[in-house]
Amino acid sequence: MQQESLTALVRRHLAAATSASSGRSAHTVYGGREHVLRQTLIALRAGASLSEHESPGEATLQVLHGRVTLVAGSDRWSGTPGYLIALPDARHGLEAVEDSAVLLTVAMATT
Repeated sequence: MQQESLTALVRRHLAAATSASSGRSAHTVYGGREHVLRQTLIALRAGASLSEHESPGEATLQVLHGRVTLVAGSDRWSGTPGYLIALPDARHGLEAVEDSAVLLTVAMATT
């Protein structure tokens, strides 16, 4: 059985994001290319973002720390700790309003 502390991962990756030139750090918590389900912790320094991209499957974003804004075209959703946002089936990006950490859960599309 795999077990990890999300609290410890958030602390570690927020520190890494703060010092990274990109302003972000990520860690696959569960899954990967060989699994249908993938969960990734993403930490972003305040002001950093993930540029607009497509989702490889159904996905949710759970805010663990800070405040983020999900942008899809002209639509914007704000999230703070405890919020769970279902990602749209459209190009979207993520902006960190504050130092933030989210848990991205993706069910990869199968062919």
